[in-house]
Amino acid sequence: MSLQDQILDYGKRARAAARALARLNTQQKNTALNAMAGQIVSDTAAILAANAKDVSKGQADGLSPAMIDRLTLDTKRVNAMADGIRQVATLPDPVGEVIKEWTRPNGIRISKVRVPIGVVGIIYESRPNVTSDAAVLCTKTGNATILRGGSESIHSNLAIADALQRGGTSAGLPADSILLVPTTDREAVKHMAQMDKYIDLIVPRGGHALIEAVVTHARMPVIKHYHGVCIAYVDKEADLDMADKIVVNAKTQRPGVCNAIETVLVHRDVAEKFFKKTGQSLLDRGVEIRGDEAVKKIMGDKVRPVKESDWTTEYLDLIIAARVVDSIETAIGHIEHYGSHHSDCIVTRDSQSAEKFLNEVDSATVYWNASTRFTDGAEFGFGAEIGISTDKLHARGPMALEELTTYKYLIRGDGQIKE
Repeated sequence: MSLQDQILDYGKRARAAARALARLNTQQKNTALNAMAGQIVSDTAAILAANAKDVSKGQADGLSPAMIDRLTLDTKRVNAMADGIRQVATLPDPVGEVIKEWTRPNGIRISKVRVPIGVVGIIYESRPNVTSDAAVLCTKTGNATILRGGSESIHSNLAIADALQRGGTSAGLPADSILLVPTTDREAVKHMAQMDKYIDLIVPRGGHALIEAVVTHARMPVIKHYHGVCIAYVDKEADLDMADKIVVNAKTQRPGVCNAIETVLVHRDVAEKFFKKTGQSLLDRGVEIRGDEAVKKIMGDKVRPVKESDWTTEYLDLIIAARVVDSIETAIGHIEHYGSHHSDCIVTRDSQSAEKFLNEVDSATVYWNASTRFTDGAEFGFGAEIGISTDKLHARGPMALEELTTYKYLIRGDGQIKE
């Protein structure tokens, strides 16, 4: 069977599974999810053995330490994966929710009701936990899913998907509800993107090249989990001790993730104090600072000169670009020009400046006096997430259960006709 025919077969099977999934009630879906979590725990040894192969290859291929961290699983992370599945089982089921209902003058009753999307294709790179997050969120919302992971985590993905499939079907989940494409051939992405007869939505998570490939070929809607050039602005009225904690956390707590900051902008009035304190804090944690002339004047040879390309780079590593600005307007302009509309924050004690920033920065998540590392489905109380959408339609920010549903109108009458 050719790759194209294999992907087509996956689409047909997923479509059949989606119809069966849509008929399951909340209790049936939750039972399946808990069985999936149990199977993940039971298969821990097999999952870790598979992951070890991916990590070994990643190290041999020269992946950065941050990327290796994103790839690596241990018993704690596998247990956390299972806990995440159980948490999703406890969340309210959005399917069937009546969003709005009303009665027209002619007596027709109209309801706007949440329903599953159908078949969701997820195309992603590196992080094997995405396999679990995507599959369980789709299961909870009655969607079948076709997963296509990256070559870096192929063994891990296969092991996780196998556990999820066996756990789910043992508890009554329809066969083929969760399908993982077993090849990393890039042609699989193209074939999935052109299969609009069977796939209703594609969510790509990965680098620029992957997302551009999906968007170029897709015949169905695409919700992009785009790169995260997240930016922190330290205002002239900032509490500098707070700024130090927030910036250091947002850059170093886990640098290889999309909600870590890549740029810090600092108001000129507090720049010297900030960089002498927080600049050194970052250096002490192994962060390479690439600064403009004003930053270099303060920190000297401790920083490298910044290049124009640095402002738009998602490093996913212990590197940060730094700039001194003269006003909040300049900071907002920088974010609009160079940012990726993912997660940006202001540190200030001035509520008027904070509200200006919150209202004028056009990003999926905008923070006042908090680390951008909170852009996460679990941190928002959504449970797991399928990604952080930087689009505006139909989902934006952490894409969780509600964002994996659409709606339809149900119209009830008693013989009305159009005159």
